[in-house]
Amino acid sequence: MSNVPSDLKYAKSHEWVRVNGDVATVGITDHAQHELTDVVFVELPEKGRKLQAGEASAVVESVKTASDIYAPVGGEVTEVNDAVAKDPSLVNSDPYGKGWFYKLKVADAADTGKLLTAAQYGEQIKGA
Repeated sequence: MSNVPSDLKYAKSHEWVRVNGDVATVGITDHAQHELTDVVFVELPEKGRKLQAGEASAVVESVKTASDIYAPVGGEVTEVNDAVAKDPSLVNSDPYGKGWFYKLKVADAADTGKLLTAAQYGEQIKGA
């Protein structure tokens, strides 16, 4: 479980969230990137797009498959990670750091309370 940072919250669909005030940074977990294998393309949401929790917000393509990425919390996209769009391998090499996807202004702080803790997410992927 050492690859599941404890300062993050997790969606059951394998996205992570780092909340700082009312801004949430979103990416996919190390487990998810490992399952995808080599990420070759990332399509990010438009800045200013309003997302509902659970809504498809981005797309990741790997040599194996294409997968939707879902918004773990609702809000408005305030920033996208152009570096990951230019170099999708960052998702594989640094999923919790340089491989983040986008930031959004959280619409309802209660959404974050519905996410999994690191321990809960660790249990989920252990059973996968």
